[in-house]
Amino acid sequence: MKRIAPLASTLMLTLAGTSLGLAATARAADARDDKGESLPTVNVTASGTGRDASRVRSAGVAGFDEAPLIDTPASVAVVTAAQMRDQQSRLLSDVVKNDASINENYAPVGYYENFSIRGITLDPASAYRIDGLTVAGEQTIALENKERVEFLKGVAGLQAGVSSAGGIVNYVTKRPADVRSITLGTDSYGSRYLATDLGTLFGEQKQFGLRINAAHEDIHSYVNNGDGWRDFASLSATWALSSKTLVQFDAEYQQKAQHSVAGYQLLGGTTLPSGVSPKTMLTPQSWAQPVRDSSLNYRLRVDTDFNANWHGYVQAGRSRAVIDDYLAFPYGSGGGASSTFAANGDFDVYDYRVPNDERRNDEAQAVMIGKFATGWLKHELTMGVAMSRRVVDKSDGISVQVGSGNIYTGTEQLAPANAIIPPAYRNLDSRQKALFFSDRLQFSERWQALAGGREVWLNEQAFGTNPRTTSRNLFLPQLALIFKPIQNVSLYGSYAETLTLGTTAPFWTSNKYEVLAPSVAKQLEAGVKYDASPELALTAAVFRIRKAYEYQKPDNSLEGFTYVQQGKQTNTGLELGASGKLTPRLAVGASVTATRARASDTGTAAYDGQQVVNVPRLRSSVYADYALPGVQGVNLMGSWLYSASKPATRDGSVSLPAVHVFNAGLRYQLRISGHTATLRANLDNVFDKRYWKDAGQYLGDGYVHLGAPRTARLSLQYDF
Repeated sequence: MKRIAPLASTLMLTLAGTSLGLAATARAADARDDKGESLPTVNVTASGTGRDASRVRSAGVAGFDEAPLIDTPASVAVVTAAQMRDQQSRLLSDVVKNDASINENYAPVGYYENFSIRGITLDPASAYRIDGLTVAGEQTIALENKERVEFLKGVAGLQAGVSSAGGIVNYVTKRPADVRSITLGTDSYGSRYLATDLGTLFGEQKQFGLRINAAHEDIHSYVNNGDGWRDFASLSATWALSSKTLVQFDAEYQQKAQHSVAGYQLLGGTTLPSGVSPKTMLTPQSWAQPVRDSSLNYRLRVDTDFNANWHGYVQAGRSRAVIDDYLAFPYGSGGGASSTFAANGDFDVYDYRVPNDERRNDEAQAVMIGKFATGWLKHELTMGVAMSRRVVDKSDGISVQVGSGNIYTGTEQLAPANAIIPPAYRNLDSRQKALFFSDRLQFSERWQALAGGREVWLNEQAFGTNPRTTSRNLFLPQLALIFKPIQNVSLYGSYAETLTLGTTAPFWTSNKYEVLAPSVAKQLEAGVKYDASPELALTAAVFRIRKAYEYQKPDNSLEGFTYVQQGKQTNTGLELGASGKLTPRLAVGASVTATRARASDTGTAAYDGQQVVNVPRLRSSVYADYALPGVQGVNLMGSWLYSASKPATRDGSVSLPAVHVFNAGLRYQLRISGHTATLRANLDNVFDKRYWKDAGQYLGDGYVHLGAPRTARLSLQYDF
């Protein structure tokens, strides 16, 4: 596909939005002139570009409809559009810094990112959602058209069926509203950013709504030779067919191209590299191309109120992501003799090419939600059906060693491989059908119970080197008890299960490319939620998650390792959180997570009882926003992020050091030509700390990634 003409297309959308807004204003004025008063308005809007409330009171990620957080028996974190704007977030890795339970897990610069929640890696096939429907996680999801990002922490069998035990991430799109704004931005490395947010409501009763978001970004990375660009456009449309029926359509398209920055491996498999810079690209080759990521996500939803107590909706969507990899990739050493860098910093360089790597998620849901009573017992019943399909079409690509380099002395120019890329084929066809229900039983003003579950039928066919067929049918229960001693305090206990798919054996094990069997993960959780004031919420939760442990087991095979599912991984933790306003001028968001993630009965004594790779025992995140007294419109912002040391090897012999990172910011709201404008300045990593941010694993291999150096960012948002 051709690249969108970036600045021109975005500015044209701005002008079109201005004309659209003026026309809508004229029509509204005509309506007032004809009848002497304004027509009634159908409520089809969400918040616009103004400041959001200091705290979020409801979310939909833990169920199938919006629900008050204090009545939700689960740990849910929400980051709003206002906070993302103030922090100038462009990537999900910028957003997750606001919650201590969420950690980067193989999130290199220039590539699609992945994360872990509660110490368990998310599954890109099922853990990422837009407005409740799964999307291909192998993409960089844009934030410009998102009203908030919701995180459900822990097992989500009822909501997702087959999914990682870590949780799910749900992006909520902005709804049509009368809004027009343009944002310009840059950073200390010379990046350029332009975004528009244009919306209007029209029709005699404002029954129609449109919203367009567009952005262009010239990315100048802090990593040498790591530059790129991004183009994005989205459309959100709403049509109120009547006072009871609402139709919504959303579509978003993005193209991104950026040179991917590979991580380091342990030297000799036993030592963290030292004296290296986050600005270094290990394999800068003239023939290496940027990783290209094209994605298209769209959704159609119809909501209907049948009566005062019953509501239903149907929705369907498709998500398609295509990745083109043309990399000079550093991996292993000794001409393929070792799967880690050499002790002196030497590494092998591979010409790695996998073009047209396509992932597609299709999903449809039909949901009915109603309230009724059976005698003295009140019910809030949700029931529905869902069907989904995930398809992976790609080539096996090529991975040919073309030379070597060294982390200290660099890599000379090498000749690319003269190899033919094999044709693409269907790698995976995974289909799910599900029936689900959830009944909130209210016994009294103080006692509630939640009982539900999901019946899942999974049929999955994998092709290629190691074909397999998976067929599973099982029921995944979810139970919870809620006690509210007073109206603003909620105590809960819950139990949930989910089905997690087995992972794939690395190429260097005796059973290479074998996909392990699915397994059931289980979670117990107890928590308390306290609305200390209308503007401040406090939360605490303890949890225990048990899942199958999968790893490369040392053995007497020719390769020396076999990928197995043996033993258990048990993650036990404590989460504390606070969000909202401490004073009329001071808003805070704080979270602390302590996690004990241990392997047991693995069959390898050196791994039993060890903390799981890339899971710190303690993490914290504190964010503050303070309105300066006596200076109208000026807010100071800052955050402090802490991570204890975290293992980089399964036997715990190597760990990433503990780290503190401090960020600062300023927001200044002013008037320009009679319109509101907001100037934002951020300084990330204020003290220019050098640190290792994650030790995530990818395709069975371990990598360590450096955190970003000190970076200044500046933006101006103009609302017109």
